[in-house]
Amino acid sequence: MAEILAALKSVVDALGATVLLPIIIFVIALVLGARPGRAFRAGLTIGIAFIGINLVLGLMLTTLGEVAQAIVTNTGMQRDIVDVGWPSAAAIAFGSSVGLWVIPLGILVNVALLFSGLTRTLNVDVWNFWHFAFVGSLVVAATGSLGMGLLAAALMAALSLVLADWTAKGVQRFYGVPGVSVPHLASAQIVPLAILLNWILDRIPGVNRIRVDTETVQRRLGVFGEPIVMGLAIGLVLGLVAYAGSADAGTVVTKSLQTGMNLAAVMLLLPRMVRILMEGLIPVSEAARDFVQKRAGDREIHVGLDSAILIGHPAAIASSLILVPIAILLSLVLPGNRIILFADLAVIPFVVAMAAPIVNGNVFRMVVIGTVTLVVGFYVGMALSPLMTTTAASSGFAIPANATGITSVVDGFLYIPWVVIRLTQGLGLVGLLLVLGGVAALLLAWRRAPRAMERLAGADEPAPEAALPATVAPGRPLAGRP
Repeated sequence: MAEILAALKSVVDALGATVLLPIIIFVIALVLGARPGRAFRAGLTIGIAFIGINLVLGLMLTTLGEVAQAIVTNTGMQRDIVDVGWPSAAAIAFGSSVGLWVIPLGILVNVALLFSGLTRTLNVDVWNFWHFAFVGSLVVAATGSLGMGLLAAALMAALSLVLADWTAKGVQRFYGVPGVSVPHLASAQIVPLAILLNWILDRIPGVNRIRVDTETVQRRLGVFGEPIVMGLAIGLVLGLVAYAGSADAGTVVTKSLQTGMNLAAVMLLLPRMVRILMEGLIPVSEAARDFVQKRAGDREIHVGLDSAILIGHPAAIASSLILVPIAILLSLVLPGNRIILFADLAVIPFVVAMAAPIVNGNVFRMVVIGTVTLVVGFYVGMALSPLMTTTAASSGFAIPANATGITSVVDGFLYIPWVVIRLTQGLGLVGLLLVLGGVAALLLAWRRAPRAMERLAGADEPAPEAALPATVAPGRPLAGRP
């Protein structure tokens, strides 16, 4: 059995997400009843779209990484816990004893909950099962029990599906991605915190009237409020902050202009890539709807995708770019902080994107929510660092020189893994049963009062017209497309 699982893991690692996803989409579309030619084209289109998304994300991550490194160098920060980035966290998770089992385990949980009618999301984002393995591997490090780690990973797989169902309508409404949900644990974990903070902000006089969204800015400023110009302006400011004082004036100007142009390109190209993705996803959504209607009446099925499809929205990018220097400032001023941020600063868009539907794209509120999330994350990161460092060492990961520990914003800063691990560490199996009870309670609340839960997650606001993909006209059904 171990050999089979190792072979499956090696195939997933070798193919990568951009090859594996089209194959999965093709097979699923065929199972759902789509014509072979249409299923093949859908899978191919979605794979191409993700390649495009990854290329644009690579540009953004490289640009922000250079900015972050320059700011850190200028401040002279020295800390003993190093942010090694999500690629390292994913490698550690997949390289652990839980990582060997997590793909079949995640698929089993998804199939069981979907066909029992408890959840509605078909999670095709197999690569991101590493988030479940990450939690499970830290539980193993805390308890020494592989069984406990596998149970924790299964619970995280279930929780991601419940959160995806809960937020699906809000995500579809705000981002204009019909038929999609986001079972990405690193992104969905902000939802409860965002709902609470949004409720508090609504009750603070003066603050509750502050409204900064990209559509309003564009209307008031005309061409200067367009997303590409906003990207240019924010990039210029970030470049000046990062490089001023560390180079001659000519280099500062050059670097700032390059940063501005790169971020302007990201603001334009990411939404275009998402539109291509939606073009490929439409046949799968239609086939899923028809398949379910024949067997279960009007029950909806959502296709679960990576939150990368969300971060092209101007509100997500703008708030994230503002949060980069805030995150570095927090690392300087937070009492007792031992973490130096570096590799994962550029993934802040993934952390805050799911807050956008809840605040209807209010960038001011997204920045406030993101700041609080980061503050919590620093202390969670310090608490989880010893376990993450132990797991990394057992997975063969080399700890950076001059560092006593490692962390990452994704997933080392997330409060949900911290809660699960602390409960398990303190109470053993009872702690995991409490986690199971929490997941069941959230699922029960969702099933008993779906409309109330959807309102909390931002499903009832008017849809921003700019968010709708070019392939779907406002107010038009998906049916009838060739």
